[in-house]
Amino acid sequence: MKTTRARLGALIAIVALPVLLTGCSNDSELTRFGFPSPATKEGPTIITLWQGSWIAAGLVGILTWGLMIWAIVVYRRRDGDPVPAQTRYNVPIEIMYTIIPLIMILGLFYFTAKDQAALTKVSNDNTHTVNVQGWRWSWGFNYTDENVFDAGTPAHRPELWLPVDEKVKFVLTSPDVIHSFWVPAFLTKMDIVPGRHNTFEVTPNKIGTFAGKCAELCGVDHSRMLFDVKVVSRADYDAHIAELKAKGQVGQVDTGRSAVAGAAQ
Repeated sequence: MKTTRARLGALIAIVALPVLLTGCSNDSELTRFGFPSPATKEGPTIITLWQGSWIAAGLVGILTWGLMIWAIVVYRRRDGDPVPAQTRYNVPIEIMYTIIPLIMILGLFYFTAKDQAALTKVSNDNTHTVNVQGWRWSWGFNYTDENVFDAGTPAHRPELWLPVDEKVKFVLTSPDVIHSFWVPAFLTKMDIVPGRHNTFEVTPNKIGTFAGKCAELCGVDHSRMLFDVKVVSRADYDAHIAELKAKGQVGQVDTGRSAVAGAAQ
């Protein structure tokens, strides 16, 4: 019996080792379970929720595998053993495996709902507002406070410029079909629905260029709906806004389509 327990303990340790090793680095792709390093102030909240979900799932998996292996090893039928007593119902066990999963699901729901409420709350204390226009098959960006715009085509990828460490409110609109505004490094995406203004706020806190894309299958050229996000200093942001004004890109794009030709030149 001791040998069996030792083997079972060793097996569980081997299964648990990859999970335990994730604590060896404070900020690696391994500890983030595949998520990119967050480039916004809100990103760590999503990382924590993601990590917690995976750790909970891993612990449940280890417990389940351990119980299955324990039953296979300890209660396996040996030569000469009679047929064990047959039982049909075990009410305490049935209650246990009904209540425990319910508690787990309610726990996951609670933490998800709490973080979702915080992440989707629009406080309107943002520094500036960007109206994101998604259409087949590109993007337009209205810098509402500065009264300028920029847009692109699949062949000329548009750029969205944001000042670092300043909260921005995105207002998402579409003139045709459902799209989805997604910047993986922001760890946030939201659908763009025709006839509806979806909004969310983020605070970019890392200078750099980050890839963006449409995350909702919207038609034949969906995969070409790409854009870049440039998070820059306030001085560089102001210089870019001045450059757009010098190009004559003043005003707001209503549908995005009217600015495509000019942006491609």
